[in-house]
This record gives sequence, C-alpha cells and structure tokens, in this order.
Amino acid sequence: MLELLDPPAVPAPRSASPEFPRFAHDSSQRLHHSAYQLCRDWHLAQDLTQTTLTKLFLSWDRAAESDNLSAYAQKVLLRTYLDHRRRRSSTESTPGELREPSYTSDPDLRITMMIAVDRLPARDRAIVLLRYFADHTVEQVAAELNVPITVVKSQTRRSLIKLKHMLVGDRAALFAA
Repeated sequence: MLELLDPPAVPAPRSASPEFPRFAHDSSQRLHHSAYQLCRDWHLAQDLTQTTLTKLFLSWDRAAESDNLSAYAQKVLLRTYLDHRRRRSSTESTPGELREPSYTSDPDLRITMMIAVDRLPARDRAIVLLRYFADHTVEQVAAELNVPITVVKSQTRRSLIKLKHMLVGDRAALFAA
C-alpha cells in the first residue's frame, strides 16, 4: 500500500550541452525572420521559432551531428510551419493590430511584394521564400522540402509567373532603380 502513495519516479533533467544555448542565441533572430516570411504573422513567427528551438533542444544529440546545423534548423522550422498549417486551428484569425517590424527598404514595395507572395499556396510560398529570400540553391530547397529537384524548378517557374501576373499593376514601382 505504501508504494501506491509514493510519487512516480521522475527522470533527472537532461544536462544540456553548452553548445545549444550558444546556437539558440546566435540563430534565433534568423529563424524568427524566416518564420515571419513563411507565415506573415509576427506573433506566430515567435511561436514557430520557440517550437523549433524546443524541438532542436530535445533532439540536440542528433542535430549536433548534422553537417550543416543552420540548414537542419531551417528544415525543422519549415516542418513546424507546415505542421501548423495542416492543423484546423491555423485558420483562426487574431483580432486587433499586430506590431510589424521596421524595414530599411521602401515598406510599401515590400508590403506589396509580401502580399503577393502570401497569395501563393503554402508549398509554392515556401519554395519562393527559400529560393529568393533565404537565397538557397535548388538542391537545398529540394532537400528541405523532400521533393525532387524538377518539382522545385517547375514550381518556382509557375510561382514566378503567378507573381508577375499579380504584380503587373505595380511593375514600374517594383523594378525602378
């Protein structure tokens, strides 16, 4: 009877590698900006970044063995974003005003471009953002999305054509020197 009253054994907390806090500090801002480009919601980007860092912490032994830890973290972030989009709760809207980050370039042009990119389907948006905002190669994008290179090339081409048609009215302002 006494054994029923004893609290269950709780595993000892993991001792984190000193490398993880350093990696989290160095990469959190970059991950946050990537998350914002994917979801276009500053607060959701914070949640996605935190979830990504949590997942990396829990699997740090495996993550630390990767050849490119930044690419590994970006892939975890992308998977976290796609998982969030699949959930029903991802279609809920947030009332009120959201704080937007400040931009050094012309904010009107950036907003116009990001609105157009936001109209693309989720996978097309991810491909365009990884190719042109994160400056990844076709091979890197294919590896991160786990799709063939030909899919990345064709989806990139189709997405750029869609963007061109969406931005035809703003073309002069977007491409002015």
